[in-house]
Amino acid sequence: QLQLVESGGGLVQPGGSLRLSCTASGFTLDDYSIGWFRQAPGKEREGVSCIGGRGGSSNYADSVKGRFTISRDNVKSTVYLQMDNLKPEDTAIYYCAVRFFRLCSISGQYNAWGQGTQVTVSS
Repeated sequence: QLQLVESGGGLVQPGGSLRLSCTASGFTLDDYSIGWFRQAPGKEREGVSCIGGRGGSSNYADSVKGRFTISRDNVKSTVYLQMDNLKPEDTAIYYCAVRFFRLCSISGQYNAWGQGTQVTVSS
C-alpha cells in the first residue's frame, strides 16, 4: 500500500531552521519525483520544491530559493526539506506528494499525498 508520512514540523523563531522528512512506502522512491507543497490558512496550496527520480534535478519556488534545500536518501526511502532562515510567511501545513514521472514539477499533477505537518514561524 502506497503511503507518504511527513514529520519534522514544529514551532521555530524567525531566522531558525527545521528539517522536514517525507518517508515513503509501497513503491520505489528513486523511480519517481517527490514534491513538497504548503498551504497557509486562507491561501491556496503552493508548490515549494521537488526532486526528480533517478538522479533528476530539483526545483524551487522563488519564495524559498537560497533558503530551502531538498534531498533524498533512497536507502531510507526518505526525502528531506531543509528549511533555513525561516520567515513568518513560511508558516503553513507542509505536504509531500509523489508524481509518477521522473521529471519533477512544482506545478504539475501529483498522484498521492501525505497527511501534512505543521510549520509555525513566530517569535
